[in-house]
Amino acid sequence: MTFRASARFTDDWEHFDFSVDDRVATITFQRPDKLNALTFDVYADLRDLFREAPLRGDIDAIVMTGEGRGFCTGGDVDEIIGELVKFDPKQLLEFTHMTGAVIQNMRECPIPIIAAINGTVAGAGAVIALASDFRICVPHAKFRFLFTNVGLSGGDMGSAYLLPRLVGQGRATEILMLGDAVTADDAVQIGLANRVVAPTELLEESTALARRLVPADGRTVYLAGQIAADPTGAVVGDTFAEQYDVALGNVVEALAHVGGEPHDIVSMVVYATDVQAYRSDLRGVGAAHRKHLGRHFPAMALLGTTGLVEPDAMVEIIATAVVPG
Repeated sequence: MTFRASARFTDDWEHFDFSVDDRVATITFQRPDKLNALTFDVYADLRDLFREAPLRGDIDAIVMTGEGRGFCTGGDVDEIIGELVKFDPKQLLEFTHMTGAVIQNMRECPIPIIAAINGTVAGAGAVIALASDFRICVPHAKFRFLFTNVGLSGGDMGSAYLLPRLVGQGRATEILMLGDAVTADDAVQIGLANRVVAPTELLEESTALARRLVPADGRTVYLAGQIAADPTGAVVGDTFAEQYDVALGNVVEALAHVGGEPHDIVSMVVYATDVQAYRSDLRGVGAAHRKHLGRHFPAMALLGTTGLVEPDAMVEIIATAVVPG
């Protein structure tokens, strides 16, 4: 159930194309002559759309793409960069809050977001792709985190938080500090992108993935990161398998609170501070899996990370479930 009172939904997004077909929304940047560079208005509409989308009740997956040769090349040099030099400190802070809110609203949106990267993706556009849940690229796509090249912080718009969680601290440091291009094939190899497809198949593949994420019946439940914390909040478990056992148990317990069963879980993302520890103790991990999920095997992704919010935590599990009713 989606609760809604007096406020109305936006029917017409003026600064990009937006459509919903059978519970899959598609956002298309429409400034091909500028490689879909962002304007103040595009930023504002993206911020508001990702805040509104979960409340609509008619969207279960979102595909983002660009018209023409580029996905998005970040802020428009004339319409944003040229104007920012005229802003006073208060206006600059308001702009920074707005750009950060785009990424925050994307990450807090419980609806899976697929970036269908049709070409150049740079600057803020690269962070928008980074904030998506899936990234599917064409062969000629390149990621450019250009912030340091223009005198800005490499951590702009949350990239210093998001990128290490996908590619690890070492590669993220190199990418963010040097600003070098990452090709589509390299992006897949380091975990920045999920796969590369032919340009003619990009939207078809991305929409097909979105369709897989649309439940036939029931409601989608996003279970935020669970670590091996006991009821007091303390991290327990001396080995990876022991912490995995507790963390997975916490996922199942959280799901039970919303009426779900272990077999309702459709996907899990496991963040591990030591991927080798996971691989070297597959027997213990498997025992924990059978203990909590039985013979149910949802789609799983294992991602290495250099650290979690709790310093003693070795593993964090994020899960998505479809709960009947």
